[in-house]
Amino acid sequence: MSAPSSLMDRLILFLKGVAMGAADVVPGVSGGTIAFITGIYDELLNSIRSANWKALQLLLKGRFAELSAHMNIPFLLVLGSGIALSLLSLSKLVLYLMEHQPILLWSFFFGLVLASIWSVGKQIERYGPRMVGFFGLGAVVAFWITTVSPSQTPETWWFIMMSGAIAICAMILPGISGSFILLLLGKYRFILESLNEFRLGVILLFSVGMVAGITSFSHLLHWLLQRHRNNTIAVLAGFMLGSLNKVWPWKVPIQTYLDSKGKVHALTERNLWPTRYEEITGDPAEWGMALMVALLGAALVLLLERMGSRKSA
Repeated sequence: MSAPSSLMDRLILFLKGVAMGAADVVPGVSGGTIAFITGIYDELLNSIRSANWKALQLLLKGRFAELSAHMNIPFLLVLGSGIALSLLSLSKLVLYLMEHQPILLWSFFFGLVLASIWSVGKQIERYGPRMVGFFGLGAVVAFWITTVSPSQTPETWWFIMMSGAIAICAMILPGISGSFILLLLGKYRFILESLNEFRLGVILLFSVGMVAGITSFSHLLHWLLQRHRNNTIAVLAGFMLGSLNKVWPWKVPIQTYLDSKGKVHALTERNLWPTRYEEITGDPAEWGMALMVALLGAALVLLLERMGSRKSA
């Protein structure tokens, strides 16, 4: 593991964090996908799983320089700052776009996820029937997850912590969206509004759950990538394919619910072709602009991938 050495390295790493945070805000898109295509995924996992017994011993002994090197703290601080800034600043923008420009928002992320399938899939070193099987398994599982109906759940302290632990595991998995897991748990808008309104108690409880979840899950994921890398990558690429069902731009609500403020939100939705969407809703499908925005999302993936390959070269 190596800390960013120059100002430019730190700036690039910070921007990758911003991109990860932006992806994690939207249900259906994963910050882990951004980490994977920008070439920092393995380093991120290694840094997270270094929060172990040895790190605690170094902390208690006051050996902070050794602790910093052991946990790759400069890397985590720069990346984490970008993620935090993005989450705090973009939550309001994403809520606005989901309300007023949903087709263009989902089109952008559809293009991003679609290009990410190719970007991640090409990292498989050997192709064959087994890889196709694992890819198909990931796609089926992710597709099934996107069809599960979200639920309304309690706002108690233990459930907030549990939601954080489960969501963070999904957030570091390419193709599985932590935001969508929060949606299934009935806590997506609650957490997003808590960030937007800076409800410190909720944020702290959620953060404690995230820390507990990510430190335990990162060890399992690291082991899978070390021992079964090709199979694991094939499953992750399949996750991305299956998640496209969630980020399809043209959809209509099937079931709705009222939030704590009395606003109506979609609980379950049905995907439509653009022409059918116009017939049912009477609204323009904006397919031309949607295509341009999707291509912009795909281009962003290619740019991030190039940044990652230059860094790792």
